[in-house]
Amino acid sequence: MSSTGQAADPPALPQPEPPGHEHTRADRKRRLRRHDREIFALAVPAFGSLVAEPLFLLADSAMIGHLGTAQLAGLGVAAALLTTVVNVFVFLAYATTGAVARSVGAGDLATAIRRGMDGVWLAMLLGAVLVAVLVPATPALVDLFGASPTAAPHAVSYLRISALGIPAMLIVLAATGVLRGLQDTRTPLLVAVGGFGTNIVLNALFIYGLDGGVAGSAWGSVLAQWGMAAVYLRVVVRGARAHAASLRPSVAGLRNNARAGVPLLVRTLSLRAVLLIATAVAARLGDADIAAHQISLTIWTLLAFALDAIAIAGQAIIGRYLGAADRAGAREACRRMVWWGVVGGGVLALLLIAAIPLALRLFTSDPEVREQLLPVLLVVAVTQPMAGVVFVLDGVLMGAGDGRYLAVAMLLTLAVFAPVALLVPTLGGGVTALWGAIAGLMMGTRLLTLGLRARTGRWLVTGAAA
Repeated sequence: MSSTGQAADPPALPQPEPPGHEHTRADRKRRLRRHDREIFALAVPAFGSLVAEPLFLLADSAMIGHLGTAQLAGLGVAAALLTTVVNVFVFLAYATTGAVARSVGAGDLATAIRRGMDGVWLAMLLGAVLVAVLVPATPALVDLFGASPTAAPHAVSYLRISALGIPAMLIVLAATGVLRGLQDTRTPLLVAVGGFGTNIVLNALFIYGLDGGVAGSAWGSVLAQWGMAAVYLRVVVRGARAHAASLRPSVAGLRNNARAGVPLLVRTLSLRAVLLIATAVAARLGDADIAAHQISLTIWTLLAFALDAIAIAGQAIIGRYLGAADRAGAREACRRMVWWGVVGGGVLALLLIAAIPLALRLFTSDPEVREQLLPVLLVVAVTQPMAGVVFVLDGVLMGAGDGRYLAVAMLLTLAVFAPVALLVPTLGGGVTALWGAIAGLMMGTRLLTLGLRARTGRWLVTGAAA
């Protein structure tokens, strides 16, 4: 689907080679160049759209930070809650991408868009339920997070207003999945850039121009998020009309989307549990350790966005190949994306190592925190090539609709990681040992489970439905 709102023509799929065809070196180079162009065309815009929501919170933090410490602390609590709620439902994008891409590969754009609309309807329903639950529960949730008496009112104000934007954020997730499945990551990038720019303008107006404070910041973000959702809905609706696809919700379609989303929800919750356990353990190690952990986690998350962009390309490409019943093409694309994951991880490792002196000065002036941070960043750096492969294989299996295996694999990873991480303080380990468990053990377990699955080929289920 193009940025003008018109649905795109089905992408040209590689044709199977005739029997007896001998693949020359030149043939292989041409296929690899084709894969590279396709991955690059999808991954680069995907990276830009991935950072949209963090940029929203970054802009809010920068502006609210000038209002006072209590206001910024309140934002920190509210943002943590809001991010957790939205990230839990990221399956709306992941499940929709693979389902839509399969129909695109099968040459049925009308079904592709109809499947996408079912995902959007599910996002609307979930968003309405979350608003109904979160708005009245906001004070209790803020209290549960232990916000101070001075910060709590600001946290309650920001979260209660921001909750009104949750349906829009979920619509954006689902519609982004639709466009990715249609092999379009450029439109999400343009919408993300427009939304970020609008958010900055509205926040400046409401916070400073209208003296709205924390509440003004929340209203600015909510309006920007609904603006993004409106653009996405316009694009998807125009595509549906162009291909005579029904806009009405389908009970069967909603049920299928929910069924596909449950395993991915389990996977996401397991991953969030890993990160929450890691933060809880770091908090027990001491102030310098938790500070170093938080900085490392911020950097690790930024690097993950870059690698996840390749994974998103994998979701769209693999789903399309399998929808076209091209198992050989899917295997070859998987191998090429793994290569990209290794190379991308290696490049990020070198960049991080080169940037460590700057990071130490930029994030902290405390000598003790810097001492703890240096070895942790080295651990993060050397494990980036492995992380690249993990992210790619995760995306490949999502595109193949292999959600049940991903859920089981992540539960197994949690079971391996949790006892080791919890033993770190008992055995006298510090934050470096903890990050050895995160970047080494946790990611290594994921590499093993995902790599074994990829080698078996059981994920190569062809057809318009996984």
